[in-house]
Amino acid sequence: MRKKGHVIYKVKEDSIAYEMGLEPGDMLIAVNGVEIEDIFDYDYAIEEEYLELYVRKADGEEFILEIEKEENEDLGIIFENSLMDDYKSCSNKCIFCFIDQMPPGMRETLYFKDDDSRLSFLQGNYITMTNMKEKDVERIIRFHMSPINISVHTTNPELRKKMLHNRFAGKVLKYIDRFYDAGITMNGQIVLCPEVNDGRELEKTITDLAKYAPVMQSLSVVPVGVTKYRDGLYPMKTFNAQTAGEVIDIIESFQTKMFDELGIHFVHASDEFYLLAGREVPEEERYDDYCQLENGVGMTRLFREEFISTLNELPKDFAPEKRSVSVITGYLAYDNIKLLTDMLVNKYDNIKVNVYKIRNDFFGETITVSGLVTGQDIIKQLSGIQLGDALLIPINMLRSQERVFLDDVTVDDVQNALQVNVNIVKSSGLDLVYNILGISAGDISLEDRFRPYEADSV
Repeated sequence: MRKKGHVIYKVKEDSIAYEMGLEPGDMLIAVNGVEIEDIFDYDYAIEEEYLELYVRKADGEEFILEIEKEENEDLGIIFENSLMDDYKSCSNKCIFCFIDQMPPGMRETLYFKDDDSRLSFLQGNYITMTNMKEKDVERIIRFHMSPINISVHTTNPELRKKMLHNRFAGKVLKYIDRFYDAGITMNGQIVLCPEVNDGRELEKTITDLAKYAPVMQSLSVVPVGVTKYRDGLYPMKTFNAQTAGEVIDIIESFQTKMFDELGIHFVHASDEFYLLAGREVPEEERYDDYCQLENGVGMTRLFREEFISTLNELPKDFAPEKRSVSVITGYLAYDNIKLLTDMLVNKYDNIKVNVYKIRNDFFGETITVSGLVTGQDIIKQLSGIQLGDALLIPINMLRSQERVFLDDVTVDDVQNALQVNVNIVKSSGLDLVYNILGISAGDISLEDRFRPYEADSV
């Protein structure tokens, strides 16, 4: 049987592979006699100082390259598929799955559900572990791959089977024990569903997972997202101010206990719970170095601290040119963004900022986060409004590495429809300050751009 190979997409100049004559189109079959399954096998295999690479040329010729190198030295090979394997799709039918709540007619790739354990290490994805085989667990332990991010949701095996609609969902919780025994660093996640895994179930889950700390270094609790496209799906409720406050109370009681015992707060409520409950987000110290930022834990606090710090660094007598801009956000973050922009306007009265909260008609009004605002809703709701010199949109409204919203409307479409320059604001308070004032954080430093007038007269 002809052995499977991995196509080389590019060879870095002046690398070992380049010097050995490897070229794009060549296929790597094995390293030191072992077939390479994916990028993890490859990375582990090439750590050795002596390598034998089994290579197949595009014309079918096969040969072995002998290489002597420094330990852990890279070969300079970039593969056609960065994972060196197909992505594993999700085998669950979770009652809270957001993709099942997507409207029809969108780009096909948006409906793909990944639950690939390898993406936990490569991209920080959270996985349910239901796709993992024994060999996957053994390899993680053998390579000591960390951290692994786990979508736990509940430690009640029967409830987990119900929530994930997978008969193996409870059984695989035992993998956590094996990772703990092997010292594999973990992060956990709970998607919280009202009257399903909240209340006493939440308390049980946190109690069970706290036993793994600090090997499990953090646990986030995020509210379920519910769109208007739920026909035929589990009758999911949403959180309100009262129930969000109850969740916070449970979590903060555990934080106090965990900090007294281990010096970490361990479990964290996402910002959405605090904003829904109308409560002030925690101080920086309670976020344990923002260890769950990608899950929306601490973003509001970090953004606020960055914005205020940047604003305070600007000289009081600096007078930027008269400027008017508009900032858009979702309903949830509106009050925080308005608070910050008002602070800037109070400092510089020749700057005008209008903040608009965009109602989510596309997914439904229950979706209030800015990251799910679509281009068509922006165009519809801002049409005919004088938006000033620029419209500022947060980068999280766009697909990764693209200038495209979730509904396939592009930034250029918005710009043309509203007849305004659209500026994309990175996920930092500093970048919002820079964009409001009309300067580029990448091109001009604060010291060069913001100087007291006395400096010019010396």
